[in-house]
Amino acid sequence: MRKRERLPQIRLSDSQKEKLNAEIKAFYLDERGEEIGMIEQMQLLELFEEKLAPIIYNRALDDARTWFSKMMDNIDSDYYELYKNED
Repeated sequence: MRKRERLPQIRLSDSQKEKLNAEIKAFYLDERGEEIGMIEQMQLLELFEEKLAPIIYNRALDDARTWFSKMMDNIDSDYYELYKNED
């Protein structure tokens, strides 16, 4: 069996981890009516950090590039709109 390729890991600050652990705990309680232990919270957060964060980060980069590209397409027309009539 082939091992899964590891994606580059994104590191969260301790305060970000605390906030996300609280969100995981609240989610389990609200959605499933279950208490989730600290170890399980940490394992889920590590999974999200390792597997989901790079995908979401890359998507955000792609979205930013698309937006920037559209802005650059408009720069020529915006530039020529600044020209004054020389009559």
